[in-house]
Amino acid sequence: MPSSVIRAFYYDAPHAVLRIVFVSGAVYDYQAVPASVYEAMRKAFSKGTFFNNEIKDKFEFSRYNKDEGR
Repeated sequence: MPSSVIRAFYYDAPHAVLRIVFVSGAVYDYQAVPASVYEAMRKAFSKGTFFNNEIKDKFEFSRYNKDEGR
C-alpha cells in the first residue's frame, strides 16, 4: 500500500543505514538499524505507522542534505 507520508526507503546493509524519503522531500538517514527492522518495514501494511512505532525516536538519525552530501 502506498504511504501518505513515506515516498521511498532504502537500506544500506553494510553500514546498517536506513534512508527514508518523505513525501515532503525531506530525506533522513537512520543509523544502526538492524536488517530485521528493515525487513519488517518492507512487509508492514502501513509504512508510516511502522515508522512511527518502530523507528522514530528509537535510532539516531541525520538529515541528508544533497548540497553537502549529508
